[in-house]
Amino acid sequence: MPKSYCLLLLAFFTVLFLHEAMARNPIDSEWHDAHATFYGDMSGGETMQGACGYGNLFQQGYGLETTALSMALFNDGYRCGACFEIKCVNDPQWCIKDVNSIIVTATNFCPPNYDKPDGNWCNPPQKHFDLSMKMFTTIAVYRAGIVPVQYRRVPCVKSGGVRFELKGNPYFLMVLVYNVANAGDVLRVSIKGSNTDWTPMIHNWGQVWHTGVNLVGQNLSFWVTTTDRKALLFTSVTPSNWQFGQTYESPANF
Repeated sequence: MPKSYCLLLLAFFTVLFLHEAMARNPIDSEWHDAHATFYGDMSGGETMQGACGYGNLFQQGYGLETTALSMALFNDGYRCGACFEIKCVNDPQWCIKDVNSIIVTATNFCPPNYDKPDGNWCNPPQKHFDLSMKMFTTIAVYRAGIVPVQYRRVPCVKSGGVRFELKGNPYFLMVLVYNVANAGDVLRVSIKGSNTDWTPMIHNWGQVWHTGVNLVGQNLSFWVTTTDRKALLFTSVTPSNWQFGQTYESPANF
């Protein structure tokens, strides 16, 4: 076997090992109590277009490994993009044996229902995960409906760089920031055109950020800070002829 091919295989498996090790190394080593239900069906159609702004979760790379969060966890949308390790506990009738845990990304909001205070698991202060059906049935029997779980934050492992989807109009530019590795959830975003100074963006909803500065015709750069206070500069992510409705990927990630 050629030496160069052996080195290529070694590099591949080294990256794979590091990614798996990162997934096992939690951001928060402590397990917390919560409950979990599911919504939608096995195809996951009902989980698309959620409150985080990601749109089609298959196209954005999140797939079915997702969850909606109760108000106690959602944090006004700032928790969007965070990754959680979840395991079914203390319910031998409904927890599936020999399944250690699942890892899901927060992509939606499970709203409270104050007209139904009893049995609404998304009412504060309850911590609750409304999983996709595929993820729920990985750890629990379908007929259970709801099960006790434990959860902890883990790093998000992503392929490729942070992505920026541009929407709106020249006087109201909205940017969806997604495919964020490590912490996964974004705390602050600033934007700069090639002919303008840095401007802090305003949190709009989910992981959508906006500015009223007209930046049409300029290369766009971004400062992104995640909730673990790590900040990265993404220089000239877009060309000067960028278009609304397009997504631009940086070569860098957290």
